[in-house]
Amino acid sequence: MNSGVFDIFVEYMNIIFLVFSTVLFSMFSIMGYLSARNSIHYRNKNSFGDLSKVMASPLAPSITIIAPAFNEGMTIVENVRSLLSLKYVNYEVMVVNDGSKDDTLEKLIGAFHLEKIEYAMDPNWKSKPVRGIYKSNQKSFSKLTVIDKENGGKSDALNTGVYLSENRYVGCIDVDCLLQPDALLHVVKSFSQRSQKRVIAVGGVIRVANSCTISGGTLEEINLPKNWLAKFQLLEYTRSFLLGRMAWGRIDSLLIISGAFGFFDREIALAVGGYDTNTVGEDMEIVFRMRRYMHDEDIPYTIEYIPDPLCWTEVPESLKVLVKQRDRWSRGNLETLKKHKDMFFNPKYGRLGMLSYPYWFFYEWMSPILEFLGFFSIILFYILGILNWEFFLAITLAIYTFSVMFSFYAILWDVYSYNQYSKTKDILILMFCAIVEPFFFHPIVVWSAIKGNYKKLFKIQSGWGAMTRKGFSKAT
Repeated sequence: MNSGVFDIFVEYMNIIFLVFSTVLFSMFSIMGYLSARNSIHYRNKNSFGDLSKVMASPLAPSITIIAPAFNEGMTIVENVRSLLSLKYVNYEVMVVNDGSKDDTLEKLIGAFHLEKIEYAMDPNWKSKPVRGIYKSNQKSFSKLTVIDKENGGKSDALNTGVYLSENRYVGCIDVDCLLQPDALLHVVKSFSQRSQKRVIAVGGVIRVANSCTISGGTLEEINLPKNWLAKFQLLEYTRSFLLGRMAWGRIDSLLIISGAFGFFDREIALAVGGYDTNTVGEDMEIVFRMRRYMHDEDIPYTIEYIPDPLCWTEVPESLKVLVKQRDRWSRGNLETLKKHKDMFFNPKYGRLGMLSYPYWFFYEWMSPILEFLGFFSIILFYILGILNWEFFLAITLAIYTFSVMFSFYAILWDVYSYNQYSKTKDILILMFCAIVEPFFFHPIVVWSAIKGNYKKLFKIQSGWGAMTRKGFSKAT
């Protein structure tokens, strides 16, 4: 390659990175504006009218909380007690014991006085065989149903619960998540407030519970995580849930609902065949399929998003576990995008095909790959002596400054809207995390994404991976 051609190649590379960065700046600025508008709209909409009395009525819409459990013997009893204490009348807690090898089932039977009952299940329904269904012989635990089945993974367990539920709505959560007592009031209110469109799903913000104090399944005290990896994830979750997903919800283009806290119209979930058991990104994939189904059937619909802090979960504090988690997320992202590739810039799907899908393709899937390749390109250009230092430093400083300011905006907006971390010290620590995140935490996320994409593209077998948890702090 002669020098003239090489110079043209370098110029084109500079243009590509400049355009990519400019579009990224613009999109994230718009997302910040839309999320603020949506948050204000949500608060104003819910500032008048108290539906708690209506939702406490036996005539309120019925809902089933489905919680898959695999080897959760250490915490299962306390977690189920927490789910049984929610402020709602017409709901059921369905724990699906997905072939646990520990004493999960035995502890549930002993703690809640469970007895096996007769049941009928379609043998053609796609899930691993059910070994038994249990109900309590005590009235105080009448809302609890426990399903014991062969191991098939989280998606398979959720499908079993969706099929066996008889309620109008189903909530798919992680069994070790902590729900606020009034969580179902907010969820069912979101399902019920629309008249022109059918609400097919409701998602919400996931908060970080590491180092928080829990007593009797209730959040007693909110604390900033002590572990630094958890601190960075708290900042990341604040940006992602409070700004990113709120913005997509504002324009009704949300393509993912977290598997830790997602509620669905059961009829539509069954119509699309439930969760896909051949992907590790089942929470994202089912939203794609439900949206496509409603578009294809030409039924007016929407997906609601709740910014209230209703669900708390523990995030990884180990680097090894974190990388496995993000590796899995990347594989799930690629699997879903590949499966629904015909939506890419397809006007048939409106904003989903023309805006949401391209965003996920370019900035959720491709962005880590470009960053990774860009790093080695810079090294190569430096070795060859052709690195444009002025351009490189200018665009790097611009990207860094923008990312820090966007994180500051997320932190301050969280303080303004929900004030979960009111101590000045906590806010300053989060701001410090925002300043150093691009150098320490973000490279881990990029490497994890590269690892996940490599596994998927080269068909290296890899499943969910274990999510080791320390457990919540207990009040004394």
